[in-house]
Amino acid sequence: MTRMVLSNKYLGESTVRVEDLQHLVDQWFLLNGAFNIGDWIPWLSFLDLQGYVKLMKALKRSFDKFHNIVLDNHRAKKKAFVPKDMVDVLLQMAQNPTLEVKLTDDCVKGLMQDLLIGRTDSMTAAVQWAFQELLRHPRVIDKAIQELDQVVGKERRVEERDCSQLSYIEAIHKETLRLHPLGTMLAPHCAIEDCNVVGFHVEKGTTILVNVWTIGRDPKYWDRVEEFLPERFLEKDIDMDGHNFSFLPFGSGRRRCPGYSVGLKVI
Repeated sequence: MTRMVLSNKYLGESTVRVEDLQHLVDQWFLLNGAFNIGDWIPWLSFLDLQGYVKLMKALKRSFDKFHNIVLDNHRAKKKAFVPKDMVDVLLQMAQNPTLEVKLTDDCVKGLMQDLLIGRTDSMTAAVQWAFQELLRHPRVIDKAIQELDQVVGKERRVEERDCSQLSYIEAIHKETLRLHPLGTMLAPHCAIEDCNVVGFHVEKGTTILVNVWTIGRDPKYWDRVEEFLPERFLEKDIDMDGHNFSFLPFGSGRRRCPGYSVGLKVI
């Protein structure tokens, strides 16, 4: 993933050690999931009773140092500039004076971090859950192997161009994400105006959390919700683009996961 985003594996090929980057990512997930009293009792937030805010600020400085190294490396190659990765594309867009929204360095850093961190834990968890379900359901493994033999054969490895023909394996991906979404909740959203959602009045400024775990197990939309049945996605045309609100593993609309298509191919 670092090669796709940064055009560099950063495994000893730069001044950043992979162990340092992994430590930063681990710290990010730890602090992101920590129970912070100030989040629930706002008038206590300035006290930072648990010290989490101090740790977050230190983590931000460390990530900034890494991001600055990456940006400096990319800008140093600008004389022979040919976009090779996501950072190159973002830096090129940042120079476009016609953009409606100006891309600052902070914007580029944020998008870079979203792609790196969003991939690190989420795809690992998805693969682990998929293997767990496959080990529990040998018949699914047999059908997947049969499809691979028919489409790819045994003389070569699977290539990206084969993915569109591997419908059953794609159904395994979907069923894994239905039963075991990458997160219980989608990223928090904020209502920009008063509105009504399924009969509920939502005021402007309200923080909205969408529970995708519950949606994926709702008997109103799914039969035999607790069973691992990839075949259900062969019988129904349900994509992962967010067009069907009964299946939202990556969210929907402009705020959905920006790297979902790459993530699926890697999985």
